Amino acid sequence: MIKKKLLKNAKKVDRFLINFIKKQNYSLLVKPMKYGVISGGKKIRSTIIFDTGKIFNIKEKSLVNICAAVECIHSYSLIHDDLPCMDNDTIRRGKPSTHIKFGEASAVLAGSSLLTLAFEIIADKKYLINSKIKNEIIKSLASCSGHTGIAGGQELDLKFENKKKKIKTNYRYAKEKNRKTF
Repeated sequence: MIKKKLLKNAKKVDRFLINFIKKQNYSLLVKPMKYGVISGGKKIRSTIIFDTGKIFNIKEKSLVNICAAVECIHSYSLIHDDLPCMDNDTIRRGKPSTHIKFGEASAVLAGSSLLTLAFEIIADKKYLINSKIKNEIIKSLASCSGHTGIAGGQELDLKFENKKKKIKTNYRYAKEKNRKTF
């Protein structure tokens, strides 16, 4: 039952992302971006967002933009995390990592483009929600993905990878990297 729900929600978000990207001007980064974000992941975050919306009687149509933005941010973090200068992973979700398939430079640019695409999705004039709520969503996503969130957590991961860590640093690291990657 849960697998079906995850698959159904992943398809909704993937369909939204494909259509959103299709309406934009084409660039050479579209293929590595799609490869990174529409790559068979479970999109658990989207299911959590949709389920939370149900609790508060928020229609899925109002939430799909948020789901897509969150998945773009998550995918950006995975693409960058896999790079040789980070964790140097060659396989992601059973397939070659984005940098293996498209090259390091394209992977960096595709990841960065997915990060900015997340904000384009929320800021889109066709996304008809209250502007104050839009601003709060954008602020929250920016905070969770920048130097005080995912990027900062990755930096801590790299700095303390081969060193003894103090308990306080471990706690901060876990808080930054894991809490904000949701």
